[in-house]
Amino acid sequence: MTEEIGGRGDPVKVLELLWGRAESGKRGPKARVGLADLVAAAVAIADAEGLSAVSTRRVAEAVGISPMSFYTHVPGKAELLDLMMDAVAVGEPDDPSPPSDTDWRIRMTFVAETLWRHYLRHPWVLDLATHRPVLGPNTVAAYEFALSAVDGLGLTEIEMDMTVTVLANFVHGAVRDAARGRMVDEVTGMSDEEWWRRIEPFLETLDYTPYPVASRVGPVAGETYGVGDPQRAFRFGLDRLLDGLALFIEGKRR
Repeated sequence: MTEEIGGRGDPVKVLELLWGRAESGKRGPKARVGLADLVAAAVAIADAEGLSAVSTRRVAEAVGISPMSFYTHVPGKAELLDLMMDAVAVGEPDDPSPPSDTDWRIRMTFVAETLWRHYLRHPWVLDLATHRPVLGPNTVAAYEFALSAVDGLGLTEIEMDMTVTVLANFVHGAVRDAARGRMVDEVTGMSDEEWWRRIEPFLETLDYTPYPVASRVGPVAGETYGVGDPQRAFRFGLDRLLDGLALFIEGKRR
């Protein structure tokens, strides 16, 4: 995956655009294409073809305006990337409703599952490297949603922030294999299962004596849940993460 770098644009300009504070352009009739149209077109291109396919010219053409007209709405691609990130930060209308259950584990699991769906729906987000948050309305709403899952557990504000950060970092890492798997299948025209079947005859000719632990564990794992199963690993890791958090919360209450 080729990474783009987010947060390279004018940060104040980005905030103005995100929160609808940017000064309007030239006077006259309202433009038939607005900022939201451009961002939606960019997201659609990235969803279908990857982040590398997004350019200011391509987005302009998608909404039927000239490349120069694009810049009357957005300064450039750097700012566009941040706008795209915020645009997809919230779920889709057909997503499951948040649980009303008061069990914090159920709430945290829902947050993790929401992030998992988010990355698989928009895998290009994984290619956009940024350590500076895009502080738009959708991003803040997503942060509020995640924090609400751990509110009232006796954690300090810093602990709440760190808890949702650890959860988000875990999902970000766990989902990459699932996202990559889909991309590799499309590029190679060969599923993981087909790939394993192709190389299995050769693997059976090897001497695994130097690898006693791997040769014991690998076949059992393969027979139990088949070839690569990122979602199974995600579930296992999430449960262990929540187990650790449960011990931490219990310690806070003593």
